[in-house]
Amino acid sequence: MAIIWLLIVGAAVGFLATRILKVDLDTPSTIALGVLGALIGGLLLRGLTMLAGAGAGFVGALLGALVLVWAWKGWSR
Repeated sequence: MAIIWLLIVGAAVGFLATRILKVDLDTPSTIALGVLGALIGGLLLRGLTMLAGAGAGFVGALLGALVLVWAWKGWSR
């Protein structure tokens, strides 16, 4: 089922990409272009999401530590 969905999305994305960039390709090339583009874009976005998630975790940990240090300084007086 995933392969069928990839072909459908690839055909649609390939069609849109060729129309936006004004390129005239045959149907199999358009589908192949869309499928490869979907794979590359999906991998890049997953990688960026993973990096952003790690960065967000670091920022959250830093903010949490700052709040605790601030609270500790306020209570220790």
